[in-house]
Amino acid sequence: MPNANEDNPSALSQVQRRAVSELLRVSPVADDLARRFQEAGFSLALVGGSVRDALLGRLGNDLDFATDARPEDVLKIVRPWADSVWEVGIAFGTVGCQKDARVGDADQRFLVEVTTYRSEAYDRTSRKPEVSYGDSIEEDLVRRDFTVNAMAVALPQKEFIDPHGGLEDLSAQVLRTPGTPEESFSDDPLRMLRAARFAAQLDFEVAPEVVAAMTAMADRIEIISAERVRDELNKLILSARPRKGLALLVHTGLAERMLPELPALHLESDEHHRHKDVYEHSLTVLEQAIDLEEDGPDLVLRLAALLHDIGKPRTRRFEQDGRVSFHHHEVVGAKMTKKRMIALKYSNEMVKDVSRLVELHLRFHGYGTGEWTDSAVRRYVRDAGPLLERLHKLTRSDCTTRNKRKANALSRAYDGLEARIAQLQEQEELDAIRPDLDGNEIMEILGVGPGPVIGKAYTFLLELRLENGPMERDAAIAALKEWWATQH
Repeated sequence: MPNANEDNPSALSQVQRRAVSELLRVSPVADDLARRFQEAGFSLALVGGSVRDALLGRLGNDLDFATDARPEDVLKIVRPWADSVWEVGIAFGTVGCQKDARVGDADQRFLVEVTTYRSEAYDRTSRKPEVSYGDSIEEDLVRRDFTVNAMAVALPQKEFIDPHGGLEDLSAQVLRTPGTPEESFSDDPLRMLRAARFAAQLDFEVAPEVVAAMTAMADRIEIISAERVRDELNKLILSARPRKGLALLVHTGLAERMLPELPALHLESDEHHRHKDVYEHSLTVLEQAIDLEEDGPDLVLRLAALLHDIGKPRTRRFEQDGRVSFHHHEVVGAKMTKKRMIALKYSNEMVKDVSRLVELHLRFHGYGTGEWTDSAVRRYVRDAGPLLERLHKLTRSDCTTRNKRKANALSRAYDGLEARIAQLQEQEELDAIRPDLDGNEIMEILGVGPGPVIGKAYTFLLELRLENGPMERDAAIAALKEWWATQH
């Protein structure tokens, strides 16, 4: 395993201890598999993120291996061993499998990927990489994205392989490329986004020469498919420190080519029109939303927090009294959010939910800080629907004022609204607001068949329900008949 670094022996001896304990934990699976490859005449090594995470003391049960065996040979070795095997990545040299094993006193499930030594490269125009297989681990490692991901542990002998100083960079918490960054990003431009993602996930710094290459080559990201860009962006946004990665994307010009609405939030200000930096505000709202998460990272909430104000640049007006206004920026922002997310190939449901939250994020402020009527509370809940809890979090996160008195007043007002919602929910089943009469009853009472008029009657009764709360059946029938009399 890693040799101690003479300059910093204590730091690296800690790394050694962490790595050894992590590798001992997965040894029953890793060593067993390695012996099978050895018996078949092939080599096997734990590689990439698995080695990095072992050294960081955070290795999970997803294990990445590299081998000189070709995919068809890998299949022959893993099929009798694994509990299930999948070939979805076999065109790129990867075989996946699942192995359940007893580790210590517990049964654990391992997800294993075995990839033939390979290199991938994009030509100047294609969105699909060309894959070529190699014969040595060193050849495989030099083509990897960053030095901290270009380390390996040969199994079962546990020999540490680090030809590009990955251990040193891991200790220094810096991201560098094994070869030149220009060559690396030319091979796969998505690595530029991965630099930002790893910076956010690991809280590492990106080496200056890597940042320079990202800036110079930012336009190369345009040959990468929207789906791959979206997947990297999601991993970045779901990371522990998304601000760090997003700021790097903006700084290098990459955001301009994949999420141009984000750098556009840098509204220029002058001495006469001072106002908040909407870009910084949006990143702060994202961080505050993360602090309110209860059940792990929430991509819908985080995207809504990041994008909630993207309608501001298009709606900005300088008023005569010197104020700056952004009238209807939530409506414009919702449309922009929808368009951008569709371009990035998000699911229809995700597009609908995030754009709806952007559209609703100002609704609370529309009622002022006074007492909300029951009708207003019902409409707020009805409009938010299943997004209500997320809307609560987004609205609270949107307060970034440094004025503590103002912030506390807003927080108290929202506490009051949530209490009112809870109170009405107990009384009225707010989550399922519907008219007091259904479509069949409406047809029977009015003596008419299916048609547009039933929809109009339903809408009338729903408005009545929202305004007044639940009604007795006789009162609802009387109101319906009274409305019907005005329709002729």
